[in-house]
Amino acid sequence: MTGPTAPGPDRGGALLVVGDVATDVVARHGSGLAHGTDTAAEVRTLPGGAGANAACWAAYAGCADVRLLGRVGAESADWHTAHLRKAGVRPLLVTDPEAQTATIVALVDARAERTFLTDSGAALRISPADWSPGLLDGVARLHLSGYLFFGDPSRELADVAMADAHARGIPVSVDPASAGFIAAMGADSFLRAVAKADALLPNTDEARLLTGVPDAADAAALLSRQVPLTVVTLGAEGALVAEAGTVTARVPPVQAKAVDSTGAGDAFTGAFLAALLSGADAAVAAAEGCRAGALAVALDGGRPPAG
Repeated sequence: MTGPTAPGPDRGGALLVVGDVATDVVARHGSGLAHGTDTAAEVRTLPGGAGANAACWAAYAGCADVRLLGRVGAESADWHTAHLRKAGVRPLLVTDPEAQTATIVALVDARAERTFLTDSGAALRISPADWSPGLLDGVARLHLSGYLFFGDPSRELADVAMADAHARGIPVSVDPASAGFIAAMGADSFLRAVAKADALLPNTDEARLLTGVPDAADAAALLSRQVPLTVVTLGAEGALVAEAGTVTARVPPVQAKAVDSTGAGDAFTGAFLAALLSGADAAVAAAEGCRAGALAVALDGGRPPAG
């Protein structure tokens, strides 16, 4: 393994991630934004997307067979394909004949906090027509990016993929992805859409929004009554593991000097899933996720280091 720690040989089969691929425009500005004029910033264009990032971090964490199904625009399909392959991910990308690849402008301030401006582009145009049950051949886990649930065709795809996975006895995980989009969709609607998932991986804000409960531990426990395994990431405070209505582990944080928090949750997700596939229990897997998240915040963008 080239990542933070090696949880052991991958003996659980492939990980299939279905989700968003995006082009990230990351602007790091050391001062507040000066509205109506210029603000000095460091600007970079990087490959991103929550689903794609998580897949890359899973490969970096040692998962030998990671596959990614997503939809991209023709203008950057080759670029994204090359970056995914370099990261050790097998790209299963559908090229959209009309829409461009999703684009996200990430404004990163001096505290490494980020604000996103999101153009979903081709990402949410993925549909059941892009799915085949054969995509699950050799797959031991299916992971769905929460962004899929915020568009009609992509939500239909998520439903079909989840049903096909369960028909084969393959566990399904979901990363809620965006508190802002959950608020627009409605927490109850989102929870109904992911009710058949086996694992849910929200951050603190998402867990609070989904439950209306301010305490993260109480929110985690409540969510795990609906989704049997719920892991809430707490940023610099670590993570909580809840199973069947009870918090079963409090995972301590890993210290890091934050540069850019973009993709830290995706790093946690990828490493967590890779560890589960290697045979780790949820608490150990969450510790692996925290290590990956700490590494991620020290890097620009949402992907693991090259090589």
